[in-house]
Amino acid sequence: QVQVVESGGGLVQAGGSLGLSCTASGSIAELKAMGWYRQAPGKQRERVAQITSGGSTNYADSVKGRFTISRDNAKNTMHLQMNSLKPEDTADYYCNADVRIGVSDSVNRYWGQGTQVTVSS
Repeated sequence: QVQVVESGGGLVQAGGSLGLSCTASGSIAELKAMGWYRQAPGKQRERVAQITSGGSTNYADSVKGRFTISRDNAKNTMHLQMNSLKPEDTADYYCNADVRIGVSDSVNRYWGQGTQVTVSS
């Protein structure tokens, strides 16, 4: 069993900052890439940012220069720092973790329950 739990989020005014954290726990033999997706009301889920176990990152064009993703491999934790927030960043944010449970197992993606971010204009 693997659990993925997000924390952070909330309500902030446009131009403000928020931080999101995500921790993966349970039967983890190898924690590979972790990432954040978001889904706004009436829209499809979109990828926001991803970070590999080696620290390589990539971002959606819409958040480049404003969001920073980082991770602590020793704690199986990832953080998303969101600056210069805009009303269009309002969405439910979901953390994902790509995990290998056993040495010979395949890699599966696990998701958190989501955390809400609301940016007021």
